[in-house]
Amino acid sequence: MSRIHGTAHRRLAEYVSEDIADVSPETTVERHVIDFVGAWDFEEVYGKLLDFTRTLPLDTEAEDVLVHITTGTHVAQICLFLLTEAHYLPGRLPQTQPIRRADATAPGSWSVIDLDLSRYDSIATRFAADQREGTSFLKSGIETRNPAFNAMIDEIEQVASRTRAPILLMGPTGAGKSQLARRIHDLKKVKRQVAGPFVEVNCATLRGDGAMSALFGHRKGAFTGAATDRPGLLRSADGGMLFLDEIGELGLDEQAMILRAIEDRRFLPIGADAEVKSDFQLIAGTNRDLGRCVAEGTFREDLYARLNLWTFALPGLAARREDIAPNLDYELDRHAEREGMRVSFNKEARARFLDFATSPRATWNGNFRDLAASITRMATFAPKGRIDVATVDGEVVRLERLWSDGSNRSDGLETVLSAAQLAEIDPFDRVQLAYVARVCRESPSLSEAGRRLFAASRERRASTNDADRLRKYLTRFGLDRNATVTAPSRSFSAAISLPGCRLAGIRELEAK
Repeated sequence: MSRIHGTAHRRLAEYVSEDIADVSPETTVERHVIDFVGAWDFEEVYGKLLDFTRTLPLDTEAEDVLVHITTGTHVAQICLFLLTEAHYLPGRLPQTQPIRRADATAPGSWSVIDLDLSRYDSIATRFAADQREGTSFLKSGIETRNPAFNAMIDEIEQVASRTRAPILLMGPTGAGKSQLARRIHDLKKVKRQVAGPFVEVNCATLRGDGAMSALFGHRKGAFTGAATDRPGLLRSADGGMLFLDEIGELGLDEQAMILRAIEDRRFLPIGADAEVKSDFQLIAGTNRDLGRCVAEGTFREDLYARLNLWTFALPGLAARREDIAPNLDYELDRHAEREGMRVSFNKEARARFLDFATSPRATWNGNFRDLAASITRMATFAPKGRIDVATVDGEVVRLERLWSDGSNRSDGLETVLSAAQLAEIDPFDRVQLAYVARVCRESPSLSEAGRRLFAASRERRASTNDADRLRKYLTRFGLDRNATVTAPSRSFSAAISLPGCRLAGIRELEAK
């Protein structure tokens, strides 16, 4: 048996040891003297007790270790409990009490305090509920349905709640990295794990000396234009969280200083003679493959190793189509908060939009940014606060135009066909029709457009009428048989008279 006491309590320790020897002669008592300068100084007490635990030759396989916390200051008792809970003292905590009766010689009783909280049903249930609440918080209360995404959020909740190590969020633009980083900060603030602010910076906007100044601050007069001191974003994040979005855009010099700031909590502002301190947790975001950037020499390997401890890859919206439906209501709620007016879908319109949004036709190049913008547009155009089918059809045309070539350029078909007709055309067919329309706009006549479009097949025919072949093709889409183009800058006239005809395909067109 090992007993801890101070020099001032040597006589009491000897008395207790003698008493133990009388009651249990086979028990050997080893006394250890630990003196504290300040018995209420948590840092000193914990440090000395930790050093003591590392000198104990304990064999947990052969021995049953009990840590009995008796006398001493509350600080010493708390420190012994923490050391036991963290397994620096690999034992169990016994609780002893005397018999409450007249016979003072009767033995007391003892029991073991079980520190495995998972064995306590009510506590385990409460912890599970807290974790569910935390993951829901990170998802902004959205009941997401994608299993892989939900599993990842569960992991992020545990990491965010248990460590202050850097977190790396990877994923395409618009996948929600910035929002998730802010929710992580808010969750840690609710749990009182951080008290400082959330500071966000898009590293893609930082260039040259301006990047150094923005991140690390500067002293007055450090360079031309430095009229006053600037604390810098890292200093502003002291006690809170710093989110460096698109960290892969930083230069190598800035990366080196970021690494030093993460590891030492210190950095040197531009023009300063002394370092400053800032204690923050870093979350980094990127849409780049940082591993490849390291191989190419554009990203520091040591910084990547520091960031790569906790890495989470957020999938794009196209990989989470089952989560589009719950996000519709979330985006409508956000619109109501911004504009002060509630807008909703009617039943048919909601089904129409979801049918498109979850189909392969919807590529969601901009991910959740595209979805948020789409809901905002439909809510703005919604007659009397209700998004109807016509509004959805118009939005589908806009989205397909947006995604048609990865830019905002229009293919021009919305000027000659209605939204309903365009909704009936497969993307494959639309690409071909858009090309035909462009050739018509660029050609001085319908015949010239036909000659350009049928240049290969017309050489194999004895008699051709390219203009007639083109008219037949245009008719399939409800375009006027007499459509003509009088100048390259003018669109061909169209009378949308034939309902919803579909393109039969290139082979049928070539056969005419």
